[in-house]
Amino acid sequence: MHIQERIHKLQQSLVQENPVLLEVVGTYRQLDQVAQGLGILDTNASYVEQISWWPLIAVLGTFSAGKSSFINQFVGRRVQDTGNQAVDDRFSVICYGGGDETMTLPGLALDADPRFPFYGIRHEIERVAQGEGNRIDSYLQLKTVPENSLKGRILIDSPGFDADSQRDTVLKIADHIIGMSDLVLVFFDARHPEPGAMRDTLKHLVEGTHQRHDADKFLFILNQIDTAANEDNPEAIMGAWQRALAASGLVGGKFYMIYNEKAAVAIKDETLAERFKRKKDIDLAEIYNRMDKVSVERAYRISFALETLSDQLENEWLPKVDDVRLQWAKRVAISDIVLASFVSVLLMWLSLNTYLFTNIDLSGLIDNPIAGLTVAGVVLAVLFVPHYYFRQLWAGIIMRRLQREDETGNLARALARNTVFWRPMFAQSPRGWGNGARKRLANVRDQARRAIQKLNDQFAKPAGESIR
Repeated sequence: MHIQERIHKLQQSLVQENPVLLEVVGTYRQLDQVAQGLGILDTNASYVEQISWWPLIAVLGTFSAGKSSFINQFVGRRVQDTGNQAVDDRFSVICYGGGDETMTLPGLALDADPRFPFYGIRHEIERVAQGEGNRIDSYLQLKTVPENSLKGRILIDSPGFDADSQRDTVLKIADHIIGMSDLVLVFFDARHPEPGAMRDTLKHLVEGTHQRHDADKFLFILNQIDTAANEDNPEAIMGAWQRALAASGLVGGKFYMIYNEKAAVAIKDETLAERFKRKKDIDLAEIYNRMDKVSVERAYRISFALETLSDQLENEWLPKVDDVRLQWAKRVAISDIVLASFVSVLLMWLSLNTYLFTNIDLSGLIDNPIAGLTVAGVVLAVLFVPHYYFRQLWAGIIMRRLQREDETGNLARALARNTVFWRPMFAQSPRGWGNGARKRLANVRDQARRAIQKLNDQFAKPAGESIR
């Protein structure tokens, strides 16, 4: 499906849902023009495809932490299998379906559909583990469920991070999910709150969370606290858990304690049981409230990403393109100097030997313009052909290195645009960058701010007017 057709389908779905986001799609296309001009983005690609336009809620955590039980409870029917052991080693994307029953579709349905967060993920898997991209059904599945609780949102249930098999690929996909999600629910098992039992979860979900600009989208949930109720009180359990998380660098964030009443362990002390239930009800209500408002957070995320991507293009990618362009130009220049030096020495040697053995003084060519120009032309021709050979040689060498280091191939593509035969080596700026590109990026940032202001107008009225 051509990119234009994919974007048109997206725009059709946004017409009624949120007109503000419909305008944002056009702004993303302006950003595409700048990135494609620089070579950072392929001409048949778009930043529109790199953003999930559906509200995403990721449910991550360790095995037996109650993730699937929580999803079943929220949805209102049994969607995911539950158990104390690993019952599913695939990521499940769960969304609303119009049928009469739950349908399970292969991972290919996600990889080929740009509306979902795993569009093109097969290539990402292939980069992590060669040959695994063709086994996408081993990592992903799509479930459509006819329940109103899923309308307007997508849930992603993850396998636990404790599995040794396919660990690198699972963690790579998890990182991909975190970046695209509007809300991330991180589940821990109250029976095992110590760091040793959640090593990978801490590493990939906790460390560095406080440094993210979207850190508030992480909710840390201690599940199944009923199992510890007869041994301790909620405050002690929460304290031990928070100390374990703090040891991994998490010093803030939203913390919750819940359990499933239908599967709960009986709490002998009625007063304690009431305390645990009250705590659970309050926390569960707040979690559900965040989940209900995820579409609002999605709209702000997509609008804010415009400014973030603009800053990345100008402040991160542009200096990188300049750097590799300069590396290439220096190597070509050095090769030219070496060749010119060699040719100069060779001409001096020939001139000297011609004079010594034939007694012909070649300096007379200086007084003969035609002959002098002929010699100069021959010398330039001798230097011209190797110069363009060096240009292509060094461009190829550097691009192959960049392709090994940069999985996206962005820098290699940008360098290719700057090493075409007619472009000067030491041009003042990379190809595709100039006043026009600067103005377009400034306009993108301005449109992003306007979009956020329009969203504020939808949801906030400081003067007291009624909110639509």
